[in-house]
Amino acid sequence: MTSLETARAAVKSLCERKGEDVKLIKIRDISSIADYFVIATGSSNTHVRSLADNVEFRLDNEGISVSHIEGYRSDSWILLDYVDVIVHVFSEEAREYYSLERLWQDGEEVDISDIEEMPLSLLFPTS
Repeated sequence: MTSLETARAAVKSLCERKGEDVKLIKIRDISSIADYFVIATGSSNTHVRSLADNVEFRLDNEGISVSHIEGYRSDSWILLDYVDVIVHVFSEEAREYYSLERLWQDGEEVDISDIEEMPLSLLFPTS
């Protein structure tokens, strides 16, 4: 899977669990830390954890293992590092406070409107 495909799979996983204000930002051209950031908000600490768990579960089922996880104890910002893709799942307060979209405003926001409505069977085929 390419880094874009991994990022899109993470976006779909967040959308299927009702992640709020999901964004996909291409940072490959402005940073060496990753190719993409995926950012989402959960409505509660439990929702933040559920969103992160679903991303990890879905990508693991596709053979993509998380390299590093941070923040499970705080439940206000969980970071899943897939080397070329970094997934950030925030509580509303933490997302406002850290404002990653502002910090990475030189990145290119990728259109994900097609992913939000895509059937899971197209993104995660069974065969």
